[in-house]
Amino acid sequence: MTSETSGLKLKNWAAIKNPPYPAEGAGNQTFSSYTLFGIVLGGPLFLIIYFRLSLLFYPFLLPLGLPIFAGYFYLSSKYSAPYNNKVQLPGRKIEEYIIIQDSSLAIYSNRNKIPMELFFENYFDGKIDLRGDALEILESRHDWASFEFTMGQFKFFLTQWIPETLVHSKKQDEEQVRDHYDRGDDFYAAFLGPRMVYTSGIISDQNKCETLEEMQDNKLKLVCERMRMKEGERHLDIGCGWGTLVAYAAKHYGVDSTGITLGRNQTQFGNNRIKEFGVDGQQARIKCMDYRDIPRSPKYHKITCLEMAEHVGVRLFTTFLEQVRDMLEDDGLFFLQIAGLRRTWQYEDFIWGLFMAKYIFPGADASCPLGWVIDKLEVSGFEIQSVDTIGVHYSGTIWRWYQNWLKNKDTITAKYGKRWYRIWEIFLAWSTIISRQGSATCYQIVAHKNLNAFDRAELISKKLLSF
Repeated sequence: MTSETSGLKLKNWAAIKNPPYPAEGAGNQTFSSYTLFGIVLGGPLFLIIYFRLSLLFYPFLLPLGLPIFAGYFYLSSKYSAPYNNKVQLPGRKIEEYIIIQDSSLAIYSNRNKIPMELFFENYFDGKIDLRGDALEILESRHDWASFEFTMGQFKFFLTQWIPETLVHSKKQDEEQVRDHYDRGDDFYAAFLGPRMVYTSGIISDQNKCETLEEMQDNKLKLVCERMRMKEGERHLDIGCGWGTLVAYAAKHYGVDSTGITLGRNQTQFGNNRIKEFGVDGQQARIKCMDYRDIPRSPKYHKITCLEMAEHVGVRLFTTFLEQVRDMLEDDGLFFLQIAGLRRTWQYEDFIWGLFMAKYIFPGADASCPLGWVIDKLEVSGFEIQSVDTIGVHYSGTIWRWYQNWLKNKDTITAKYGKRWYRIWEIFLAWSTIISRQGSATCYQIVAHKNLNAFDRAELISKKLLSF
C-alpha cells in the first residue's frame, strides 16, 4: 500500500515504522566550505587591513576564527533552505504539537518554530509537555521545530565533547560505561526485552512484523553464520554487553567463547545467562575488563565487536584495530558491527549526534562515515570480505524498543523518575526516525588479515548469486 505527498510515493512496510512526512532538511547540499574557510581565515586579515595593523599580528588574531566558525554554522543552520524537499507538511500551529508550561518560552507559538535542542532540554525539565505520542509528534518535527544550533550545544561541544574525544583514558571510559550500563538491568530490560541485546536486530522480511526477539535471534544466527563458527574454535566478543551472543555462540556452534565488558552488572548477568543456556563455564565466560587489557595470547579464530568500537574513539581507533589484528589467528575472521553517519549530512544529524553524546552514549565519538571505517581497517592490515548497511533494520529494532519503553512507563517513572523516562522516550522515538532516514546507520563488516597465504576461496558465498 502506498500514499503520496507532493508527488512522493510512500510505502507501508509491515516491518518498520513508516514515515508520514519524510521531509528533507538543510545541510551540506547548500553549505559552502569555501565560504566558511574564507571568512575564518579572512576575518583576521580584514581586521588587520581595517585597523592598519602589521601582518605580524595575523597569527595572534587567528583564534578569532573559532567564534567566526560558530557564527557561520549558527547562521547557516538557521537560515539555509532545505534541498530537494518534496514533502508537504501539515502547516499546523506549534500548540497543536506541544504544551509550553514555562512563560519564558512563550515566544514559541503559532508558526514560530522552537529550536530542537531547546525543546528537548525543556521537555526533560518538565517545562514542555507533549500533545500525544512522542514518536508521532517527532514525525512532524519539521512542522514545529527548527534545527539551528544553540549556545547550549556550542558549549557542550567545546567543553565536553572535544576534551572527551581527545582523552579516552581507561578511567574516563570506565566511568562513562559504568555510569551508563550499571544503572540497573531492569532499566534496560524495560526496552530490550528478554534477549537483553543492545544492538540492531535483523529483519528477515520487510512485509512481516517480526517480534523484537525474532529479529535479535536473526542477528545472532547471522553473526555466527557469517563468521563460519565451528566447534572448538576460540571466539572473542569485545564489548559483549549482557553476554547473549557469547552464550548463543557457545551453545549452538560449540565455540569456546569469551566476552569482554566494563560493566559490572553486565558481567554478572552474562555469566548467569551462560548458565541459563546450559553452557559449561569452562566453555564460555564473561570478563570485566578494559579491552586494552585483553591478553594477546592465545589468539582467537573469530573476533566479534558489535557496536562497541564507537566507544574506542577516533583517536585510538587504529590502535584498537591493530590490537584486534594481533589477537586474531592468521586464518581468522573479524566481524565489526558499528554505528555510522552519512557524509551527505543535514543539520538535524549534528543536533541528534550532540544529543546522543550528551545523554545516551557519552564518549562514542567513532561513529563515522563508512569510508573512514574502511580506510582504518585497511591501514591496520585487514582486507574487507563483505559490507552490509543495516540502518533500516536498526530503525525496526529501535521502534520495538520504543514500544516496550511505553509499556513500562509507570515502572520506570516510579523507580528512576520522569526525567530519565523522558530522556529515553525522546532517544528511542527520534532514533527510530534517524536510522530509518539514513542520518545515522549501522554497518556489518566482515574482514580478515590481508595476507598472501589467506585462503580467500573458502569465503566464496552464494550471496553473490542471489538475484
